[in-house]
Amino acid sequence: MAVIPPVHAEIIAKTVVWLERAVIGLNLCPFARAEHIHGRIHYEVSAAKDGHQLMQDLGTSLERLLSQPPEKIETLLLIHPLAFADFLDYNDFLVDAEELLAKLDLEGVVQIASFHPQYQFEGTEPDDIENYTNRSPYPMLHLLREESLERAVESFPDTDTIFERNIETMKKLGLKRWQELFADQA
Repeated sequence: MAVIPPVHAEIIAKTVVWLERAVIGLNLCPFARAEHIHGRIHYEVSAAKDGHQLMQDLGTSLERLLSQPPEKIETLLLIHPLAFADFLDYNDFLVDAEELLAKLDLEGVVQIASFHPQYQFEGTEPDDIENYTNRSPYPMLHLLREESLERAVESFPDTDTIFERNIETMKKLGLKRWQELFADQA
């Protein structure tokens, strides 16, 4: 078993707190709880400082995800705290990440979801509460198996309502309560 450097362990721990309190605790993703409970979420911390290095790490993470059975690694969070602190640069990198999926013939096999501390949906203001549904402690790429998503969608009555429900959850919660959720993490 590989030894995780202490700083990486701290980054993973902070990410797990976010996952437990926001993603699972607020039920922003109804599929995350089971994967977390069963230990099928794999966390990797990239030391990449630029897009080239991160692209290499993304390729390695994709290989790792697909080389393991879903019972071992269902989904993978590639956390990259040193690359793309600026959300617009991160957003531009997502195009390259999708191109890598196409190049590796992984479209329809793996999907990339995006999370960032400054996440901002198009047409919103930076402080709009709905942006917090995708705000994480560090920039990260969430690698999901498409077949797992398909199974999850079949088991959930109306996946189209998740986004709208999440916005309502965040509006009811409010920015002050969101900040209180993570006050001990600052």
